[in-house]
Amino acid sequence: MSGEDQQTPGTDSRPGDDGIRGTALGTAPVPLSVLDLVTVGAGSTATAAVRTAVDLARTAERRGFHRYWVAEHHSMPGVASSSPAVLLAHLAAHTDRIRLGSGGVMLPNHAPLVIAEQFGTLEAMAPGRVDLGLGRAPGTDGATAAALRRTERLHEGADEFPQQLAELTRFLDDDFPDGHPYARIHAVPGPVQATAPGGVQSPHRPPLWLLGSSGFSARLAGTLGLPFAFAHHFSAANTVPALDLYRSSFRPSEVLAEPYALIGVSALAAEDEREARRQVRTGALAMLRLRTGRPGLVPTPEEAAAHHFTDVEQDFVDSWLGNVIHGTPDAVRQGLDALAERTGADELMITANAHTGEVRRRSYDLIADAYGLPQG
Repeated sequence: MSGEDQQTPGTDSRPGDDGIRGTALGTAPVPLSVLDLVTVGAGSTATAAVRTAVDLARTAERRGFHRYWVAEHHSMPGVASSSPAVLLAHLAAHTDRIRLGSGGVMLPNHAPLVIAEQFGTLEAMAPGRVDLGLGRAPGTDGATAAALRRTERLHEGADEFPQQLAELTRFLDDDFPDGHPYARIHAVPGPVQATAPGGVQSPHRPPLWLLGSSGFSARLAGTLGLPFAFAHHFSAANTVPALDLYRSSFRPSEVLAEPYALIGVSALAAEDEREARRQVRTGALAMLRLRTGRPGLVPTPEEAAAHHFTDVEQDFVDSWLGNVIHGTPDAVRQGLDALAERTGADELMITANAHTGEVRRRSYDLIADAYGLPQG
C-alpha cells in the first residue's frame, strides 16, 4: 500500500470522533468548539482579522476544542467572513487535527453544485476534518441578498430550501437518478472520480449540518436525521423550544441513530469580572449599531465605555449582555455548565466577541484552563 493510500497524517482521530460527535475533555460537560466571526476591530484590518483567525484556530486545536467554524456574512464592515470556503482552506493549511467547517454557508445564496465543489475541494485538502453547516437566512440585508442571488425574489421559503438541500446532497453523493437533468453532472472532487479507470474513492464526505435560530431548520434536521446547530448566541429565547422540536422530530438515518445538537453561545473570560464586562460591551455596541442599520467595525473598549446610550439603547445592550456568559474563568465555566444542563445540548460552540484577537485568544485559553483541557 502506498503512502497516499494510507490514512492521511493529521486527520482527526480522537477517541469517539465519528465525524459528528465529539468527546468531552477535561471536566467539560460536553465537547467544546469555537465559532469565529473573523471580526475586524476599529483601527485594524481584514488582513489582521484573518491572521487572528489562524492564531485562534491553532489555539483551539492546541487546547482540545473539537471543531472550529466560520460563518457567512455580507456587507458588514466588522465581519470579514464573506467567503467561508476560502477562509477554511487557509485554516486547513495552518492546522493538523481540529475539525473545520461552516457555521454556516447560507445555501440560498449559492448554486448547490458550487457548494458541493467547494467543500469537495476542502475535503481533499483536509480529509476527514471538514463540516458543511448550512443555513437558509441570507446572512445580510435583503438588498445585499438580492445582489448575491441576482434576483429581487429571495428564495428562503419552506419549499425551496429543502429542495436546494436535496440537490446539494445528491451532488455530494453523486447519486441523481437516471433521467434526472443533472444525472450526467458531477461535483469534482467527488465520488465520480472513483468510477474513472484507476479511480479510488475517498472514504470521507463532509457531514451536513443544518443551522437555525427558529423551528424550521430544527424540524427539518430532525426529519432528515441530521445534526443540528442552534444560534443561542442571538436567539436565546428560542433555544429550548427549537431543541425540543428537533428531538421530537428526529428520525434515525444513516448519519445518526439519535439526535445530536450543538448550540452557539457567546462567552468571554478575563482575569476579573470588571475587565470581562469592559470587553464584552464592545460587541454589544457593535450589535446595537448593526441592528439599527449602522454596521461598522468593532469599537474599542474605550469607545464603548464613552458611548452615551439612550434608554432604549441601554435596554437593548442589557438584554444582549444578559445572554453573554462573561466574567472570571470560574464564572464562565459555571455559566456554560448551567447552559449545557438547562438545554441538554450535546456540544457547546463558543464565540468570543471583543475588540482584539488577543483578548479573544486569552479567553479561550482561560476557559480551557478552567475545564482542565490539555495544553497540546
